[in-house]
Amino acid sequence: MNQHSQQLEKPPELERGTTERFSSKGFIVAAIGSAVGLGNMWKFPYITGENGGAAFFLVFIICLLLVGLPVLMAELTVGRGGRGSASGSLVRLSGKPFWGRFGFITIVGAFAILSFYSVVAGWTIHYAVLSFSGQLFHDADYAARFGEFIGGWLPVLWQAIVMLLTGFVVAKGIASGIERFNKILIPAMVVLLVVLMIRGVTLEGATEGVAFFLRPDFSSLTPQAFLIALGHAFFSLSLGMGTMLTYGAYVDRRQSLGAATFAIGLGDLLYALLAGLIIFPTTFAFGIAPDQGPGLLFVALPAAFDAMPLGSLFAGLFFVIVAIAAVTSAVSLLEVPVTYLIERKRWSRVKAATIVTISCLAVGFPSAVSVGGTLPGLEWQGKTFFDWVDFITSNIVLPVGGLIVTLFVGYAWKRAADEAGLTGWWLRIWLAALRYVAPILIVLIFLHSSGLLKL
Repeated sequence: MNQHSQQLEKPPELERGTTERFSSKGFIVAAIGSAVGLGNMWKFPYITGENGGAAFFLVFIICLLLVGLPVLMAELTVGRGGRGSASGSLVRLSGKPFWGRFGFITIVGAFAILSFYSVVAGWTIHYAVLSFSGQLFHDADYAARFGEFIGGWLPVLWQAIVMLLTGFVVAKGIASGIERFNKILIPAMVVLLVVLMIRGVTLEGATEGVAFFLRPDFSSLTPQAFLIALGHAFFSLSLGMGTMLTYGAYVDRRQSLGAATFAIGLGDLLYALLAGLIIFPTTFAFGIAPDQGPGLLFVALPAAFDAMPLGSLFAGLFFVIVAIAAVTSAVSLLEVPVTYLIERKRWSRVKAATIVTISCLAVGFPSAVSVGGTLPGLEWQGKTFFDWVDFITSNIVLPVGGLIVTLFVGYAWKRAADEAGLTGWWLRIWLAALRYVAPILIVLIFLHSSGLLKL
């Protein structure tokens, strides 16, 4: 065994014992916090609106069962079995260093995603502040307002605030930092979601939006819609970027991974359901199309809140929810490279978190200033620097990362069943999904999201 794999065998903090472990409930809450990011509040409503509402939602649930949950279970199993980073765990379980190189792809991907994800997270905090202060509604031209904001320098400041908060939480450790942070914010987010859902469905004219979201119309489904649902079922669980694998490294041996997988998937699904029951009744009540893309969040919804009684309060609560979802996901993304550096470089957690936070701010600066054209020259072939990082990570790195773990557990790691704790029919179904179903569907996700497959 070469020097690289020897260095990976005994990561100091991961083998120290109970000081770096999630509690049973703490892990599930933290994993749900990782999964329920911007995608379910920002992307899910508009792709549902574009693809037929409730029928698309049902297809999304099916895809979640076919590819999302089996791959999630695989990532958690590798993490707990390897007790290391996305790279180190694969080396330790296989005994072959080349698997570590594949795992390193997900670590780079998580870092790159965080570099631009933190930019959008900063936008949500900015809009929460504007909402509570009432400044958001001073000008009814919300598109121009949003364009002016992202075209200035404020996004850099808000990105820095997000990264400093994220770095602080990760530096505090698993139990004292990540778990405690999520145990406070995720229940608070659920309460706010329920409050806003009640407000949304009780608006005059909201029933049309509820029907659009919950009444299936399969005639509106297309093969393209199926591929979009498949991709979102994969991405909405934070798969392929090493976050669930890394969190799995801190899971207690006594915890049931099958029950945890189900709980995380259910939490992700309920969040998507509540998001839909907030956004669709609200947009339909005020005559706003639900298929306006990302602009739905920062342009269309502010207009709806402006027309609503106590609009500043409800807008502020809404953007607080989105900000919580964004920051809890950012924490899980930062933990991926931090765990790797603790393991590989033998750095302390504080040192690793500090260096990765500063590095991510530097790498993310072009994303913050390119998306609105603050600095010219950061555009190529019609895409900004922000767009390119988003495209490469979301459409290439994540499917490849998910495929690596799927093939590793399905074919290369012979003791996966023992670590997963599955037996009988559940084990057969899981392994069949990983060997025959998930790889094909992940390849379809890659081909479609990268633009190589068009229907």
